[in-house]
Amino acid sequence: MDSPARSLVVKVTAGTEAPERLSQAFTVAATAVASGVDVSLWLTGDSTWMAVPGRAEEFELPYAAPLVELRDAVLAGGRLTVCTQCAARRELTEDQLVEGAVIKGATVFVEEVMAPGAQALVY
Repeated sequence: MDSPARSLVVKVTAGTEAPERLSQAFTVAATAVASGVDVSLWLTGDSTWMAVPGRAEEFELPYAAPLVELRDAVLAGGRLTVCTQCAARRELTEDQLVEGAVIKGATVFVEEVMAPGAQALVY
């Protein structure tokens, strides 16, 4: 019997008010994508802004990879999802997000983290 493929679901709850946590979540997600892991990165709270064009480009943290490069790596090889309620509270719609980012709710998040072989991390 084959074991299920492993996947990684990363949920980031911090925005620019916690730059190291924000950066680490994107770093782990992008590193996992580069390693061939099936990755889903969820943006909640103020991290939601990093899915808006121009916002990740403005973020800087000494000694950290540029957030825009990490975000784009996740978009290229994984999934980037913005929380439905978080987007609504910021009056954001999917057409205002970077290409490839989607808005989904808790039901989809729960499905992803409960899938066989899934590992969830929250930053």
